[in-house]
Amino acid sequence: MAGTSTPATALLSKKGVAHRVHAYEHDPRSDSYGLEAAEALQLSPDRVFKTLVAEIDGALTVGVVPVTGQLHLKALAAATGGKKARMAEIAAAERATGYVAGGISPLGQKKRLPVVVDSSAQLFDTIYCSAGRRGLEIELAAADLVRLVQGTFADIAG
Repeated sequence: MAGTSTPATALLSKKGVAHRVHAYEHDPRSDSYGLEAAEALQLSPDRVFKTLVAEIDGALTVGVVPVTGQLHLKALAAATGGKKARMAEIAAAERATGYVAGGISPLGQKKRLPVVVDSSAQLFDTIYCSAGRRGLEIELAAADLVRLVQGTFADIAG
């Protein structure tokens, strides 16, 4: 697919991980990038995951949750052995990941951050997450995602 190369897709190709890239026309007026992706690609929103960056005890951490849910900050902190949690500043998230908000992928980030994927991802053969650009999604097995980012599964969606 032309024009779909991002650090996330490059990492998947380099590691030989089975995946598919899905492009759709992004509407800049969209309120929810994840729900927009689910609708554009005609997917159940439960299979589409958003990548959120939080600050746990002062360290940036990534939470990957279904677009239909919210990131439960206390659960994310507990999953990483932390105590105090809050959403990261957008500028800090963009700097650390190398991606623009609304297109942050859990894969191929500039700085390796701890990643926790909501346990519900394990219910599906494949899930969808941002490929690193608005209007571009990656479909892959949740276990492959967690393995590549050296992450964990936990109940972090509220």
